[in-house]
Amino acid sequence: MRNESVLCYSILDPTGNITAIVESPVEIARQPAVAAAIMRRHPEVEQVGFLRSGFDGENVWAELRMAGGEFCGNASMSAAMLLQIGSGRQGGEFALRLRVSGASEPVELCLRPAADEAALAEIVMPPALDIEKAAFTFGDMHGTLPLVRMEGISHLVVEPDSVFFALLDDRPAAEEAVREFCAELGADGLGLMFLDGRGSEYCMTPLVYVPGSGTCFWENSCASGSASVGMLLASRAGERAAVSLREPGGVLRVESDPADHETRLRGRVQLTAKLELPEEEL
Repeated sequence: MRNESVLCYSILDPTGNITAIVESPVEIARQPAVAAAIMRRHPEVEQVGFLRSGFDGENVWAELRMAGGEFCGNASMSAAMLLQIGSGRQGGEFALRLRVSGASEPVELCLRPAADEAALAEIVMPPALDIEKAAFTFGDMHGTLPLVRMEGISHLVVEPDSVFFALLDDRPAAEEAVREFCAELGADGLGLMFLDGRGSEYCMTPLVYVPGSGTCFWENSCASGSASVGMLLASRAGERAAVSLREPGGVLRVESDPADHETRLRGRVQLTAKLELPEEEL
């Protein structure tokens, strides 16, 4: 029998972007408070999602809502791993369609076994709504940045030739800037993707702000930000782009094809703990 005085949640590691997924029912209005309580308990957690799911014979239905209502690719991979464990179909390939906040259509995911009880995860990311250049001013900095608008979140790609690349060495200023830029754009969430490299190998440092949950994190990896970089590079080249992005938590691989607007992202996900949160901690 379920203990109604506690909330059940799991901690997962999708390429270093530590994620908590709550599997107990939580009303949307309470989700930011629950997320905040979990993040107080676990300072390493960068985001919290709320998963509803069921099984109908061989078919899985599932919905993931992030605490701020944004879209998150790494949390989607994490939810897919929990659904695979819950289905009892570990040890082989596991595919599903997952409805995620911030995306109008379900996303497709596929998990394959990896070492140390982890999984190699692939997700077909929602396509960009638009790729454009946007002008910004911050302090005495003035310039334009590539803007990749996606459902549920947008990203600015900051490269070494941009005046704003200096923000990478002034993190408090970067955090202030991403908040200001997000408000200017009216975005559900905004990332600054500091990108350096060429060809098919890049290093990326992601900073992500989500107004709905009040969170601003230098993330160990960012799936939607990685996808936005792949989309931008493919758009510039006018052909399919395949890149590896070395981020603080590990490597994410992106393939984006502007011809069919399909972007696939691959990473690694691992379950690290299953826990309970007493109601009195909220």
